[in-house]
Amino acid sequence: MVQPLPVRLRETPSQTAGPYVHIGLIPHQAGFDIFETNFSNVLAGPETKGERVRIEGRVFDGAGALVRDAFIEIWQANSAGRYNHPADRQEGKPLDEGFRGWGRTGSDFETGLWFFETVKPGPVDGRKGHRPMAPHINLWIAARGINIGLQTRLYFADEAQANAEDPVLNLVERGPLRESLLAKREERDGQAVYVFDIHLQGPNETVFFDV
Repeated sequence: MVQPLPVRLRETPSQTAGPYVHIGLIPHQAGFDIFETNFSNVLAGPETKGERVRIEGRVFDGAGALVRDAFIEIWQANSAGRYNHPADRQEGKPLDEGFRGWGRTGSDFETGLWFFETVKPGPVDGRKGHRPMAPHINLWIAARGINIGLQTRLYFADEAQANAEDPVLNLVERGPLRESLLAKREERDGQAVYVFDIHLQGPNETVFFDV
């Protein structure tokens, strides 16, 4: 008996993130009060341990123009280097019950600025005996004109020694490409601010990861 050939399904077409991404995911910023509790860009509460920092930046398209409707999510370890997730089984690192480690926001519709109030993460153990990963924050970006959300990492420019040993950062060619993943530290009124601009295309394009 001849077996029928398997049916190959076509890939579902991609679509760019339209204006409804704000209404559905960050409605408060879009002017809609539809959720009792809105997801926030403030990750650090009164009980959160670690150094309070502000992460901020802007998103630019390939022509260098501001993207004023970008949507950004971050996911990070706590100040001890542990993620608030059951899959994180790093021994000897405490779980901070006052820190969720995840947040979302959108760039300001007028200035294009986005920001998060959080804590500086600690180094994370490498997998399967690999070297520890330097303190970093994972970012996911969506916007009109982007078919698939973009993944990148923010590293801290003032963690030079840890960055030099990071197994992921060392996969990136030295020079402008690696520099695109480094957030520069500033001091403003006693608060640490790390500036991290994201370039979607062009000569200053940020390195994105295929995860």
